[in-house]
Parts: sequence; C-alpha cells; structure tokens
Amino acid sequence: MLTSAALVLLMTPGLAFFYGGMSRAKSVLNMMMMSFVSIAVVGMIWVVYGYSLAFTSAGGLSSFIGGLGDWGLVGLEKVATADDGSGIPQLVFVAFQATFAIITVALISGAVADRAKFGAWVVFTVVWVTLVYLPIAHWVWWSDGEEGGKSGWIFNLGALDFAGGTVVHINAGVAALALVLVLGRRKGWPRDPMRPHNLPFVLLGAGLLWFGWFGFNAGSALSAGETAAVAFINTLAATCAAAFGWIIVEKLRDGSSTTLGLASGIVAGLVAITPAAAFVTPLGSIVLGLVAGVVCAFAVGLKYKLGYDDSLDVVGVHMVGGIVGALLIGILATTAVNDAGADGLLAGGGLSLLGKQAVAVVATLVYSFVVTFLIAKVIDLVMGFRISEEDEVSGIDSAAHAETAYDFGSVHAGVGASLPSSAPVGGGAQKKVEAEA
Repeated sequence: MLTSAALVLLMTPGLAFFYGGMSRAKSVLNMMMMSFVSIAVVGMIWVVYGYSLAFTSAGGLSSFIGGLGDWGLVGLEKVATADDGSGIPQLVFVAFQATFAIITVALISGAVADRAKFGAWVVFTVVWVTLVYLPIAHWVWWSDGEEGGKSGWIFNLGALDFAGGTVVHINAGVAALALVLVLGRRKGWPRDPMRPHNLPFVLLGAGLLWFGWFGFNAGSALSAGETAAVAFINTLAATCAAAFGWIIVEKLRDGSSTTLGLASGIVAGLVAITPAAAFVTPLGSIVLGLVAGVVCAFAVGLKYKLGYDDSLDVVGVHMVGGIVGALLIGILATTAVNDAGADGLLAGGGLSLLGKQAVAVVATLVYSFVVTFLIAKVIDLVMGFRISEEDEVSGIDSAAHAETAYDFGSVHAGVGASLPSSAPVGGGAQKKVEAEA
C-alpha cells in the first residue's frame, strides 16, 4: 500500500508532463506549476482536515459529510489498522487517499491552460477541495465498516465506484467545464492554431500516468490479493483497447494516427476502467476500453461545436470517459469476478445496477458543476481569475513566474557564435549568425 500510494503520487508529476507537453511553449511552466502546487496545497489540507471530513462520521450528517474528529490526524500515529478491515495501518490509508485528492485537483487545470492567474488557482484549489471533492468522496467511499451501519449516501445506494470514476474523473471533468465557462476562451481560440509544443513530453506523461495508475486501481483493493490482481490486468487490457480504438478513429476519420491521439487514448482508457477495474472480467475490460477510446475520440471535438474552450480536453476525456466507465459497470459487472460487487445487465442482474450508476453519475455532475461554477464566479469577482490580455499574448510563464521554459535569447552556431542578448530572435538573425560562423 505504501508503494501504491507512491505510484499514485507520481501520477501528478506525470500529469504535469502530459499537460505541459500539450501546452504552448510560452505557458508550459505555468501548466506544470498548477499540477505541482496541487500537491503542496492539497497535501496540507488533507492532513489538517481533509481526511477527517471525507472519511469520518458527523453524526446525523454522516450520509453527506464527515466530521472533524480526526483533524490534524491527531492520535492516528498509534492506530494499528484502518476502519475498513483491510489490516493496513490507518496512516497508510490516509496517505493513499491523499494522493487521489491531489490528482483530482490537478486534472482540472488542463482545461484553463494559458489564462488563469496562479494565485487565483491556489485559492480555487483550497475552496474546491473543501466544498466539492471532500463531500463527494464521502458520499461514494465512506462507510463505518459495520453491518447495516452508517455510510455515504451513494455508498448506501449500492452504486459502484472502485477507484474514482465519479469521485475523481467525472468530478474533475465537469468542474473543468464550469471553470472554462467562467474564464472564457483563450485569445484567438479557435481561429489560431494552438498545437502541443512538445509531443515527447506528452508521451512521457502518458507513460508515467499509466505506470502510476496500477497503484491507483490495483492499490484500491487495499491488499495484494485476487481483487488487486483483476484490477491490475483490467487496467492493462482496457487501456490497450482504448488507445487502439482512438487511433483507429483517427485513421478512418483524418487519415493519420497521431502520437497525441495515442496518448489521449491511453488516458481515456485509464479513466474509463477506474470505476470498473475490480467488477468486470478481462474480456469485459477490453470491450469497455474500446468503447471509451472511440467515444472520447469523438467527444473531444464537441468543444468546437459547442464553443467552450477546454484547452487540453479535460471534459472530453475525463468527464466523458468517467461517465462511460461508470455506466458500463451497470452492463458488464459480474459477481463472478468480485463478490463485493453486483451483477450488471449481461450477467442477469437486470437494470437495477445501471440505474444506481446513473443516479451516482447525475448527482456528481450536478453538484460538482453548480458548486464549482459558484466558487469560480466568486473568486473572479473578488480577485479576478484571468490574467490580462497582454500577459496572455506575451506568455503566462514570464508574466506569472518570471521564468521561461526555453532560452530563446541566444542561438549557438557551430564554433560557439551566439546572438547578443539584445538581438531579435528569428530566422533572419539566426541565418546571419550561421553565415558569420
């Protein structure tokens, strides 16, 4: 479990590379900073009150939110085992769940690349985790462990979410949509091309995400047993299928399969299998992955038709992929894989599970969208959420962080000739240096 927690934490730096590579060169540092600052801020919140609100009882309100009985994790240092009966130390479970909260916030940031004030993003992180992530995590995952005892209302409903389809991906995806609607479009979008500046970064990030995701899904079994094994192989199979499905769509639709499409398909498959990882068969996971890859490949284009500027396709991949995975549980799930689950439509369970999954999806969509929209609106009114047009055009990296990812101030040629720092950067200047060399 310690290893799984470390793997999930690695996913956020992996996400930073994935998003950073998809960004333009003038905003890559800001994009990566938004992921890394999520680790710093959410990590502290989780220790002070986040874990307590998500995973403890609040008396009569326990179906909706936890209490503050474990604030600061005071006294948990000597608690031998977690409440879930897994047998792992309490603080190991605390650490594992902290990494989920961290990456959920970081996922949202990709939708507002190039244009969000860094300070406003930090404030948003604090408020959003408190008012959106913690309640939904409590609804879906918290139970006191007693037969017939207290639990979050979605947990009590019987909807299944093994590792975060609703809590993490649908939640982050629809929050991204709300944030985009508040901040508005980037300058020049969709008229100007805004291509990824570093596709090798994108592939590196996708690889790190896939690697860490085995901790995300298999680790959610909370033990190295049969459940972890099926979650592991399903995470592999579904992701392979989704990546393949995405590039086939590209080939048939556009004439070429792209590296960006392959990387996006990988993430779409990882997203979709997350809620279903321990509830479907390996063959079922391939079906789920193929569906997710194809659906998400088409969904990312909706932003052009509907006019919302989701910079890095958070809505099309995470919200849509999460919905696909959560709903397909109601069709593909089988207790032959996991007694703790339920039978879906194809296993003879009828429409009951599908209906419960739909309720969980709709509740997450509505609550997260409405509260996120209100949070973003208040922040925008109080301190402004968007950088100035001048800073957006010149580049948010230099405007917000006084840094640039790449030094374009000097061009080296052959024997060491270089441009003076005051020289204009461009093809003509470089040709002059090369000629002199």
